Amino acid sequence: MESSVPCGHSNPLLSLSNFIHQHCHRFGADLATRFNDTTKRLAGTLPHPPPPPFLSLLASITQPKHALAAAATLSSQQVAKSLAGTKLFTVSNSNNEFVLISDAEGAKSIGLLCFRQEDAEAFLAQVRSRRRELRGKPRVVPINLDQVYMLKVEGIAFRFLPDPIQIKNAIELKAGKGNKGSFDGVPVFQSDLLVVKKKNKRYCPVYFSKEDIEQELFKVSRGSRGVGVSHNIMVGSLEDVLKKMEMSERNSGWEDLIFIPPGKSHSQHIQEIEA
Repeated sequence: MESSVPCGHSNPLLSLSNFIHQHCHRFGADLATRFNDTTKRLAGTLPHPPPPPFLSLLASITQPKHALAAAATLSSQQVAKSLAGTKLFTVSNSNNEFVLISDAEGAKSIGLLCFRQEDAEAFLAQVRSRRRELRGKPRVVPINLDQVYMLKVEGIAFRFLPDPIQIKNAIELKAGKGNKGSFDGVPVFQSDLLVVKKKNKRYCPVYFSKEDIEQELFKVSRGSRGVGVSHNIMVGSLEDVLKKMEMSERNSGWEDLIFIPPGKSHSQHIQEIEA
């Protein structure tokens, strides 16, 4: 099933009312098949096991031992704040309504969010091929990850379409640590060597790009490129990390996480959010 959801003039995620439902059952399956084929070509993947825990935080964050039941957990606003600055891409029509697709079972409508603009353009091409079934002229629009997260909290369903190059990177990192198979979810990368303190605040940067974190590690470790740097990188899934943040208590260290937009350094991003 394909439909659309209203959005604001400049930011499509700010309006949430009046779903307009139309029928297009094969659309979601076509796009999912396209992404799976791309990932398999890049990484030669096998059936997908559950994503591993985000082990990078075990060394850099020491969790207090007191009972969780008596502690306040991180708020949705705190989690969303850590995601600020990262841009995704999706498709909306000329009425500023998001295009929604059916899930695999066709039971509900979901929004498709791409980490690469080129994947959103491919999504747009699929939409245009069925433009008679869609209200308004479709177009690719940028959206912010923190706002997506808040909509998810409010019950709006989304599916992420990660960068297949980063899926390949995640699989290779897992293989280098003795784990074989494929990878589910959106890969995120972190290293204990990049934890910083600034103005009495602690930051644990988390990257969406392996290339970005490698560049940062070259600066701090002054080591050679290759295996030595990659050995200091740990990988997890965005979805898994967000779940752990939602369940963690305040002052546990999880609130120190900050997600670095692709193409930026942690120092640049921290400076921008503090401005």
